[in-house]
Amino acid sequence: MSTASLALTIPLAVVLLLPAALSGLVGLRGRAGALTRDGRMGVRTPASLASDEAFAVANRVAAPVALGAAAVAAVIAVLILVLPISAVVAVILFLVGLAAVFALLLVAGTLGDRAARHVPLPARRPGSDGGAGCGGCGCGGGGCSKLTRSTQPAADPAS
Repeated sequence: MSTASLALTIPLAVVLLLPAALSGLVGLRGRAGALTRDGRMGVRTPASLASDEAFAVANRVAAPVALGAAAVAAVIAVLILVLPISAVVAVILFLVGLAAVFALLLVAGTLGDRAARHVPLPARRPGSDGGAGCGGCGCGGGGCSKLTRSTQPAADPAS
């Protein structure tokens, strides 16, 4: 049995190392809370983009699975380079590894989205939905809520 040439195994390993590096970067930054909604990385679903807190939670939950995907891709890339396997086995190993990495990243996004759905939505500012309330006057930060009743209501004379 002949072994696969380096002309085949090196490109296969490089193609596997690219998603390994990207998912590893996303996993590490997501775990550290360094991802922002303005960037292009991380879990980007409607639930995770609802607030900064939801985005951070989604990426913290997805980070371990993304790091696992990076590890799987890196291990399979090394195996393709090191093991004395035929060209057919190298291609099959590459395809299985690539499918596993994308499946794990899909699971990471799904778990992150589910976690983001459990984060409460931030309250809307008064009057922002076109209904009653402040229309942008001086109370923009909820100043009307600071108005309280300072005296007790008068007793009902009918009682």
